[in-house]
Amino acid sequence: MDAISVGIDVSKGKSVVMAMRFPRAVVFQPREIDHSAAGLKQLVALVKKLDGEPRVTMESTGHYHIPVASALHEAGIFVSVVTPMLIRRFADVSLRQAKTDRQDSITIARYGLKYWDELRAFSPLDITRQRLRDCSRQYHLYVDVKIRLKNNLVALLDQSFPGSNSFFIGPPKADGHEKWVDFAEKFWHCECVCNMSEKAFVEEYSEWCKHHDYCFNRDKALLVYEKSQGLAPCLPKNAYTEFRIQDIAKRISNISHGVEIYRAEILRLAQRLPEYPVVKKMFGMGKTFGPLLIAEIGDVRRFTHKKALVAFAGIDPGSEQSGKYINKNSVAITRSGNEKLRSVICRVAICYVRSKKKDEPVYQFYLKKRSEGKDYYLSIVAAANKLLRIYYAKVTAYLDELDDPIEKIPSPC
Repeated sequence: MDAISVGIDVSKGKSVVMAMRFPRAVVFQPREIDHSAAGLKQLVALVKKLDGEPRVTMESTGHYHIPVASALHEAGIFVSVVTPMLIRRFADVSLRQAKTDRQDSITIARYGLKYWDELRAFSPLDITRQRLRDCSRQYHLYVDVKIRLKNNLVALLDQSFPGSNSFFIGPPKADGHEKWVDFAEKFWHCECVCNMSEKAFVEEYSEWCKHHDYCFNRDKALLVYEKSQGLAPCLPKNAYTEFRIQDIAKRISNISHGVEIYRAEILRLAQRLPEYPVVKKMFGMGKTFGPLLIAEIGDVRRFTHKKALVAFAGIDPGSEQSGKYINKNSVAITRSGNEKLRSVICRVAICYVRSKKKDEPVYQFYLKKRSEGKDYYLSIVAAANKLLRIYYAKVTAYLDELDDPIEKIPSPC
């Protein structure tokens, strides 16, 4: 049977679909399909009535492609969801720079014919990966907002209650609440403490600890009362200052609770994926970094080799050479890949360095780079590069031992 590549350019609410027969004969011109029950049913019927062997290719576009890919997959049609960067680079070989939905569907159909034997089939497991990645992105967004709000709160406390953010040091509670933030919401100005007697403050502090389920320590209360004496705040003790500080403290507590909810959901989704057991055993992964890496990397088997994964993270070292000139000094990394993955993998590499586990290859590689005269940050990036290579080797070897339901598709060539 003839190989027919169906290219679908997915957007919000609609898609543009066209079909092309090998080598480049047009089966039908680009046409629009609505993302409604009737529209998806029409799309399935359109693909099924093709006289040949149709294979559908589309880009991964957030969550918009999921209903389209799911409808085709449930109808028994082969579907492949491709990273947009690959389609974009494939389109760059043309001198024409047209960017329309119609032209994009043609480009995607051509990509499907060109890389027919390398297309990977979409499966329901990909929906779990997509949801995991969506939760990961929301988690990163919440963490970024939380950091900004905490910096803002510290700046305000330096003007109303200097040093109060350092009164309590400890991990947050399971719901994300931190003691110094809750303390700032209650005692938002140093005069809130100074205007009370020592006995009255200790009693008030004891009631506050009981209300927020914190351990009460009388010595700690006396130390806080002592440090609050003689301070010179910049902000006056008025209703506006109270509103500013309490509003930010409440927002931090709310968003911290959201961070913990997303962290738990990311872990739950990651545990449903086949590679989770081997990732969990790797040093430094834990219940946060491991699932976040799985979320951003996705199915590691979609990368042809370990260098492709490193390039996807954007931490592969650049090169500079022309004629006889070769730059032998350090060249900046490309930074052209997944920014979130780059951030997570570098933070895991820092965990390796801080733990100083000499039996770990990642830490040994870091020490090697330092001995070569590389600075700290460059050595951290090199260690992250090494860690990604180890991740690729371990996960692919583990997955190869499992039954792979994806069959190789013969090339139309």
